[in-house]
Amino acid sequence: MSRLVLSTQPPTGIDDPNGRWFHIVGERIWEDSEVGDPGWPRHFLGLLDDRACWAVEVPDHHDPSDGAALDLRAYYGRFDEIDWLMAGRAVQIVEWARTHRFCGRCATPTEPMGAERAMRCPACRLMAFPRLAPAIITLVTRAGGSEALLANGVQFRGPWYSCLAGFVEPGENLESAVRREVAEEVGIEVGSIEYRGSQPWPFPHSLMVGFRAEWVAGDIVCDPAEINDAQWFGRDRLPPIPPGISIARRLIDGWLAEG
Repeated sequence: MSRLVLSTQPPTGIDDPNGRWFHIVGERIWEDSEVGDPGWPRHFLGLLDDRACWAVEVPDHHDPSDGAALDLRAYYGRFDEIDWLMAGRAVQIVEWARTHRFCGRCATPTEPMGAERAMRCPACRLMAFPRLAPAIITLVTRAGGSEALLANGVQFRGPWYSCLAGFVEPGENLESAVRREVAEEVGIEVGSIEYRGSQPWPFPHSLMVGFRAEWVAGDIVCDPAEINDAQWFGRDRLPPIPPGISIARRLIDGWLAEG
């Protein structure tokens, strides 16, 4: 099993020539055993099997991959999941650095903090840390777990049906977010809620927190701004479901394994 250690600062004695360099070309990734240009900004990601991993900010109109860079979804299909996690970390950190070059309060150019992952304004001292947006994703079941509610979202890129999901609002805990999102998207009420796991989700900078919830009341009424269709499905009558890249698939597979 691969050994992953995330960090903001490289340990003393790290040998850069033996590292892994995740070049971020726009939002795509190209990995090489050396940096494309030593002058390009770089960010330490951590150690993977004792090899230093770096994210490299490739400037606009440059492409050291000659068109071979992959987006994160294509990257997942060609590399191990742990490599995908490191690539997603690289994309998110580079995007954060690119979008926090100036202070959001007074517009002064920011400066990187040496000891931690942060950009600080030298004028007003405002600090900006990498963005992370927590979101809940929930598989709702009923009839003793024999049926699961799956939905096709307006923003989906394919015809599959998946779990209900949404971002956590300020002042809201995770369980409250589950109840609100389910009620808003499909108009039903849930009772018991159980945590089932989490997943970094770099599209663009989320942390998906997975739950199972049990239906207690209401009929499906879809919010047309969010949901194209939602139905109750038994294990013997499933629609197309998401690929293995997502925690949604793990929630669905876990439910299927119970039958």
